[in-house]
Amino acid sequence: MKTIAQTWLLKTALVPVALLAALAGPASAQELKIGYVNSERVLREAIPAKAAQAKLETEFSKREKELNDAAAKLKSAADKLEKDAPTLSETERNRRQRELVEQDRDMQRKRREFQEDLNQRRNEELAGVVERANRVIKQIFDAEKYDLILQEVVFAGPRVDITEKVIKILNVPAAPGK
Repeated sequence: MKTIAQTWLLKTALVPVALLAALAGPASAQELKIGYVNSERVLREAIPAKAAQAKLETEFSKREKELNDAAAKLKSAADKLEKDAPTLSETERNRRQRELVEQDRDMQRKRREFQEDLNQRRNEELAGVVERANRVIKQIFDAEKYDLILQEVVFAGPRVDITEKVIKILNVPAAPGK
């Protein structure tokens, strides 16, 4: 008598075999053409993605510097309080501690706002790059008669990897209005 585990194992082992058989059936009549695009690599290496990143750095660098300067001032004030604490009256020490806590809370709020704004702008900038990359992938799909192009996979061999082709086409300056 088969156990439940043996039955489950047999069924799960047959699923990939059935999938391969289904794919192999049409493949015998005509070869299946599959491609793979590494989206992370496209967003890291393509010129439009690098341009978007540079634009964000320019846009947010001043604000980031201001936040870093404010953080340094806050740390300096905390160090000064720690150094001066033995000579301060309890009232003065408590007042300065409250000020530091309030400044730290304000600083954390500004950092969160900065991060939210940066993330929103990054998403906006990269959305344009992703949209253009998807058009390029569709163009390759149609021109080279692919049956399937995947973007997220666990493993893909170099034979099906078309990432470099996508990056090369993306690196060609877009015609005005596109």
